[in-house]
Amino acid sequence: MYCPFCRHPDSRVVDSRTSDDGVSIRRRRQCPECGRRFTTNETASLNVIKRSGVVVPFSREKIVSGVRKACQGRPVTDSDLAVLAQKVEETVRSSGASQIDANEIGLAILPPLRELDEVAYLRFASVYQAFDSLDDFEAAIGTLRVENRERRAAQD
Repeated sequence: MYCPFCRHPDSRVVDSRTSDDGVSIRRRRQCPECGRRFTTNETASLNVIKRSGVVVPFSREKIVSGVRKACQGRPVTDSDLAVLAQKVEETVRSSGASQIDANEIGLAILPPLRELDEVAYLRFASVYQAFDSLDDFEAAIGTLRVENRERRAAQD
């Protein structure tokens, strides 16, 4: 780590703490050359490989904006979408990979979106999974109905 004051190519870590969200580490460093202290914030990088092959940094905001379209007119708040994006990021990061396909992110969105709002889930799935006909919608709705019945039966 270069010192931002004298550009010395080394520094010593004086203190380390995890950030409030637990995703990054805040480090206080001291330069052995000039003795000045500075702070760094370190995070593990996560990149997304898009269908075109382009690699871009992961962004919760892109998750929120993509899912927001499916949630238009539904009783879903911005904080609900932020929690969903956090769940998706946690799922994706738990794989341990530094690069992940955009397709895998879409798959990671489906379960928490389904818990949040089934109509929004169907909207998102219809675009993401490229529903071609009414039969595709009927099959997805049928699956939801069966799983809802099974969940209710297990609760009783």
